[in-house]
Amino acid sequence: MADRIIQLKKLPESPIDERKFRINYREALNAAQFAAAAHRDGPLLVIAGAGSGKTRTLIYRVARLIESGAPPGAILLLTFTRRAAQEMLRRVERLIGERGGQVAGGTFHSFANTVLRRHGAAIGLKPGFTILDRSDMEDVINLLRGRMGFGTKERRFPKKGAIAEAISMARNKGRELKDELEADFAHLLEHEAEILAIAAAYETYKRERGLLDYDDLLYRLASLMREHEGVRNRLSDTYRHILIDEYQDTNAIQAELARLLAATHQNVMAVGDDAQSIYSFRGADFRNIMEFPKLFPGARIIKLEENYRSLQGILDLANEVIDRAAEKYSKALFTERRGEFRPVLVRARDEQTQSRFVAQRILELREEGVSLDEIAVLFRSSFHSFDLELELQRRDIPFVKRGGFKFIETAHIKDVLAHLRVIANPADAVSWMRALTLTPGVGARRAERIIESIVARERPEDALADAAAQAGLRAQAALDGCVRLAATLARLREAGRRPADQLADVIEYYAPLLREAHPDDYPKRERDLEHFQNLAERYRSLDAMLADMALEPPTDSIGDVLAVEPEEGHVTLSTIHSAKGLEWRAVFVIWAAEGRFPGPMSASPEELEEERRLMYVAATRARDELYLTYPIHMFDRSLGYVMGRASRFLDDLPAEVLPTALLQEEDDAAPA
Repeated sequence: MADRIIQLKKLPESPIDERKFRINYREALNAAQFAAAAHRDGPLLVIAGAGSGKTRTLIYRVARLIESGAPPGAILLLTFTRRAAQEMLRRVERLIGERGGQVAGGTFHSFANTVLRRHGAAIGLKPGFTILDRSDMEDVINLLRGRMGFGTKERRFPKKGAIAEAISMARNKGRELKDELEADFAHLLEHEAEILAIAAAYETYKRERGLLDYDDLLYRLASLMREHEGVRNRLSDTYRHILIDEYQDTNAIQAELARLLAATHQNVMAVGDDAQSIYSFRGADFRNIMEFPKLFPGARIIKLEENYRSLQGILDLANEVIDRAAEKYSKALFTERRGEFRPVLVRARDEQTQSRFVAQRILELREEGVSLDEIAVLFRSSFHSFDLELELQRRDIPFVKRGGFKFIETAHIKDVLAHLRVIANPADAVSWMRALTLTPGVGARRAERIIESIVARERPEDALADAAAQAGLRAQAALDGCVRLAATLARLREAGRRPADQLADVIEYYAPLLREAHPDDYPKRERDLEHFQNLAERYRSLDAMLADMALEPPTDSIGDVLAVEPEEGHVTLSTIHSAKGLEWRAVFVIWAAEGRFPGPMSASPEELEEERRLMYVAATRARDELYLTYPIHMFDRSLGYVMGRASRFLDDLPAEVLPTALLQEEDDAAPA
């Protein structure tokens, strides 16, 4: 069906004199990119193969619209990271001048945040709402779970993370929670009634306290636009050209938002690659990109197939892998780059031999002049790299692993944020709970009693000490701690304070509590707080800073990055999901074995097809060299040692596309 739709021809248009444009678009772009950038009105789907210059195409499309007379403020560029949007708009500005900086751009969630603060009153939202991140969401659910008596020791009950995941997935997929439990969380169905009750209580809790979680932003925006035609048409008239990057990663709500934003026109350009749709575990829906022509009838479809990243041998492998997909937009990546390298499937005797091969080849590449920063090792699951990490350490090869706790998820950053959030929203009981229980002698139950008596006050910190005494805090340390907290909060509320100054006050108050709570590693945590202080300097508004921390938080804690010499660099170890959008000169894909890739839990046809796309993404991260490896002798927890075989996505490929090398000895170097 997709191939038939692709063949639909665009209606003829009158020619445009290219001489009227300052930029020579035909010279700057290849033929397919130019066709996308020069598209007139109406829906457009750009199927952008890996490394095919989709970002460049989007940038020139924005520039072309502005040069064609579209007001910059009428263009809305939606991406999945604010950094991507900002970088695109900077490049547009370099192309056409300051008008490029007037284009509206950001993530779906940041756009929703802005619109809801302006127009949310129509659905009962106050503009001062607080955004809960995932950890905050889980804390609220855990609080309600305990209050409702579902977390007793006498009875096993789902943990807060599992309940939060089910609620979130239901929202992202546009399903009722009951239906989502039946579809994807069958193991929780015995607790269905209790989970539905918790979810209902969670919605009430948020509504009463002016809270929205991350998923609410999109859900509430869609509700606002669905229910209020005036708001819907005003937004659609404001943004006459909608451009969406990475469309294959959208969920059901985001696809609906695209349709709603185009209510008064059909000028939607979606750019993405069905072959790189790998985030269903986050709620992304592969069907969105496949059914774009149904959502926008008459959509023109353009395919970008010229690759500017990889050698043809690597592209041949990627093409063969994805050509076997059950459903796809057919395309064949090609390149003008010259080079004879072919990917190699390396069969190692066991996991240790696999690790030794990878480490040895990395050392050889370094001797050949390849920087360690230009080398990556990719894997399906994070635990697949454990043995390799030991081997790299043994050989003194510096590396950094993408993953672990994000900056915003660390306890000390969340502690500090809690104190700022109660200033922005005094009804935020979650943040009050976190701030109060840091005080010596104040436990969760006493904190709840204090919260009940202060959240209704206009200046709750003024009543904090009295409330603490009434809650039964007899220990002098606890009373003193509450008085000290109240004094700190009063300073934070003083008029005219910059967010950086407010944060400095919180850190000064929090420093002794940090050292008491984390005696083993507080110096590293203090460096994170210094990093946070530097970030705060760029903000003039506390609300803006808190919104950014929830919507686009910094990703890495200082402690996550290994200390290496700058000129030495480091090898990147990464899950394939975390590597999407990145590239390296040489890439190793380890554990490319059946039972590991795809994993044993991938049973349905849809799951297996996503695993195939994951292999495609892994292969297309490499520019010059690609090695896929697996051990012949694999350990299985239930069966012991078993004979390993290549992933089903590789084992039937022609030898001229993927030659095989067998490591005969433990210390074999790279295959010839």
